[in-house]
Amino acid sequence: MRYTLFLILFFLISIQSEAQIKTPDGRYKVLAKVENGDTIPLINLAPAEIFASLSPMAAANMKAYLKLRRDVLRAYPYARLAATQLKFINDSVAHISGERQKKKFIKKLEKELKNQFERDLKKLTVTQGRILIKLIDRETGSTSYALVKELRGSLQAFFWQGLSRLFGSNLKSEFDAQGEDALIESIVQQIERGELQFQMVNR
Repeated sequence: MRYTLFLILFFLISIQSEAQIKTPDGRYKVLAKVENGDTIPLINLAPAEIFASLSPMAAANMKAYLKLRRDVLRAYPYARLAATQLKFINDSVAHISGERQKKKFIKKLEKELKNQFERDLKKLTVTQGRILIKLIDRETGSTSYALVKELRGSLQAFFWQGLSRLFGSNLKSEFDAQGEDALIESIVQQIERGELQFQMVNR
């Protein structure tokens, strides 16, 4: 009986449920049943999920996936920004006459973007930078190399490609949703369905 009373006290202190009624003096009344002379409280408990233990390989795979998801969530907003800015540039230069004026406009916009986002982009890890290059291709339909070449010329594209190669990246990387980037694509689709939240960057 003492054990039963202890259980009742424990449940009254630690759990509040729809089956409980608080009295004016601060005590609780709960539904109960008597079984073999013992009073047993009837309390609805929240469902608990029980997971089987992971094998070392499964645990390693899960850790790698969670890291990839974190990196995609970090890089994706900048890929979206790149797509938005590319559309803005294309729409804007379509109304600018003369190559000199177009280049001047693009250079001015580049300076503004650099001042606003350079510090944040420098905080990306090498892996996040590689993912960003891939995602830019996904979001814009053009590789980063092709975009630099189109907007700033072949010399600038060559320079930045050489610099990126020094850090193990490749501005010519293409997004392969059906192949090596299938897992990234799956994560991006979760983002686009609203299942994963990310913080958008805006100008």
